[in-house]
Amino acid sequence: MWRLGVAVSLGVVAGVWALNTSLWLPKADGQARLIAHRGVHQTYAGPPPGPETCTATPIEPATHGLIENTIPSMRAAFEAGADVVELDVHRTPDGVLAVFHDWTLDCRTDGSGQTNKTPWTVLKTLDMGHGYSLDGVTFPLRGSGIGAMPRLEEVFDTFPEGRFLVNFKSNRGSEGKALVALLETRPDWIDRVWGVYGGVNPTARVTETLPGLRGFHRAGIKSCLLRYAALGWSGHVPKACRDTVLLIPDDVAPWLWGWPRRFLRRMDRAGTDVIMAGPFRSTAGTNGIDTVDAFTALPDGFGGHVWTNRIERIGPARAGLAR
Repeated sequence: MWRLGVAVSLGVVAGVWALNTSLWLPKADGQARLIAHRGVHQTYAGPPPGPETCTATPIEPATHGLIENTIPSMRAAFEAGADVVELDVHRTPDGVLAVFHDWTLDCRTDGSGQTNKTPWTVLKTLDMGHGYSLDGVTFPLRGSGIGAMPRLEEVFDTFPEGRFLVNFKSNRGSEGKALVALLETRPDWIDRVWGVYGGVNPTARVTETLPGLRGFHRAGIKSCLLRYAALGWSGHVPKACRDTVLLIPDDVAPWLWGWPRRFLRRMDRAGTDVIMAGPFRSTAGTNGIDTVDAFTALPDGFGGHVWTNRIERIGPARAGLAR
């Protein structure tokens, strides 16, 4: 009897392996598409940040004078090879979608207070480079970002061929409503928005009102991956994983059923875009794919999207591999 049990167990293991191996699938021949997180920007050099960490100090030694979420930063990202530029928005009390990352102004700018409670007339006067420092004593970008905070309309007007991933920095449905109103006023701008993410409420407001736009948030990704962990061995793709976007850390990916080619094929057939990111961090989500070694370690022929904080490195690396 025990022999029968062993045979059945081995048969089950073999069947699961056969359903999930990529060995006999043809190699993909796609090219990764690059998402430049906040454009070309100064990168934080401190310990892993938490939700309240000021990531303007310490920064790595500056090799350029660009500041995240500004027009020059986005232009440099597209010139480096970005297919999509990620940016952050807050809805101000006077109804403007201001492009800025932080919940408060004190870290990066010469202003203070909560970003979404500050009128646009004030935000536009601030110095976006005020707080950046290598050592807390010298401030190499101070004075270089005065008036550089853009509003979302300015971004869309400046880059008529650009595509953007819009990050809602709050969970207020009014932020999503404001984006919908903007796009309904200018339907030609809808193609500028590759997707939306962040707060559940504003993301849902956009995707429910404008069904052609993709949206994702942390809770949805978690729901998908947990269900896929339970059922993906069979080849089944749960509803939570269909017609959406998955941001997957590169140290989590190898644990997914069917990784790499079979998993990616399943998601493609389910209408889901896959974004590869750097290692998972419990305190602040994920890093980006920020080194050439990490980029070249992606699965051969990976044709999904790659999340990077260093588009100025990864864009040229992709171009070199394509030659």
